[in-house]
Amino acid sequence: MEDVAVASPLVVVLTGPSGVGKDAVVNRARDLGVPLERPATMTTRAPRPGEIEGVHHLFVTRDAFLRNVATGELLEHAEVYGNLYGVPRSSVRAALATGHHVVIRVDVQGAESLHDLLPGALFISLEPSTLDALRVHLEERGTEGAGEVERRLAIAAAEIERARTFCRPLVNAEGDLDATVAALVALLEAEQTRPDRAVVRI
Repeated sequence: MEDVAVASPLVVVLTGPSGVGKDAVVNRARDLGVPLERPATMTTRAPRPGEIEGVHHLFVTRDAFLRNVATGELLEHAEVYGNLYGVPRSSVRAALATGHHVVIRVDVQGAESLHDLLPGALFISLEPSTLDALRVHLEERGTEGAGEVERRLAIAAAEIERARTFCRPLVNAEGDLDATVAALVALLEAEQTRPDRAVVRI
């Protein structure tokens, strides 16, 4: 697939429990030439190893984050695990200007908020093949202690059920990332050809 502008770019809201592999799927899709743009979200948490300012997130203080909330710059925002996260309108507009599909990665609470704001978007819930597989991913990431891993697993099943009420499910095939990307591309293509699809306005 060539990395070129598409005739009818989509806004895709990708959700799923922490550690399910949202970044891995998007990164692999882009490596394979799927025309995706990922607007940087804003957060008050510290960068993880390998994360780049302005690419993965906009890392800001709590005061700076709250100023963006007050000015209406954030499409949605929420506090998750003690940190603030939000989606800047400017980041989404810049991504849409590329002519590529735009993927907004958020937790299920953020996806619920965006569902009301962006009725024309494609909502996808990335799910683990099993909760045991999710446990392995969280442990391998190494950014949460044992107690935090257990806490995240405890709410993962509930998050998945909430997302299924308004998202298209996409199982992250264990050990076969390319299969997950192929399933993602199929969802994108089906949505592009849906005759009653509404245009998303930011």
